[in-house]
Amino acid sequence: MNPYLFNLVRLMADRQIASDRKDTMRDSRYFRDRRKYPRVLMDLPLEYIARQATHARGGLVVDASETGLLIYSREEIPIGTRLKVGVLFPKECELANFDVLAEIVWKRDDFGKEKKGYRYGVKFLQILEEDHQKLKQLLIGKYK
Repeated sequence: MNPYLFNLVRLMADRQIASDRKDTMRDSRYFRDRRKYPRVLMDLPLEYIARQATHARGGLVVDASETGLLIYSREEIPIGTRLKVGVLFPKECELANFDVLAEIVWKRDDFGKEKKGYRYGVKFLQILEEDHQKLKQLLIGKYK
């Protein structure tokens, strides 16, 4: 099996554990999201490349809004790093994607002492209008 795909499958399995924990937190009656653009939970593969990198890496989109993403990756990326991000999603019987230029604005270790990965807050710096429309459709659930 291709090592990239193998790592992506491992990421998705690890993500399920974290997702179960996150659902419990979101169900709390004390949680109130005050963001201008609401977050939508997702579980989609992504590919990213930093400016100085020689090859792309994989990760997962945990949630998304019109202005950014919460992503999970096994790779450590410094805050402030600019990335070219491609998010893959199913569209009818095909696989579609949208691309953005983004920046890491915050980082958290995921899974405590085991250090299996990192969660990153990513804000969009640039997105083409066509890709922005795809993102909006994805956020309202049209491509489920």
